[in-house]
Amino acid sequence: MARKDKPDLQALLTALKHELRRRILRAMADGEPTSPCELSRQLGASISNVSYHVRVLAGYAIVESVEDRQVRGATQHFYRFALGAEWARKVLEEFEEDPPEQDDAS
Repeated sequence: MARKDKPDLQALLTALKHELRRRILRAMADGEPTSPCELSRQLGASISNVSYHVRVLAGYAIVESVEDRQVRGATQHFYRFALGAEWARKVLEEFEEDPPEQDDAS
């Protein structure tokens, strides 16, 4: 994955393909800096899984790194939602809720 300086439509659509990334973006939509550790607790997902997907989102410039803190001998990274463009927020709104699962019995 090539690192991007700003998000484009293709990057956003690619990132939104994964359900956990959509959940992460919803959790970060208020614009307040948060860490993968905090997101992991909030979303009930493993820290390694959340960290990976936050890094993917950062690689697409959809979230941005804003601070690093030393916490109990480890570095905790904090990220902020970086989509300020109106078109990008509209695309994210289209993915606001995950689609309901199909009922195969019909």
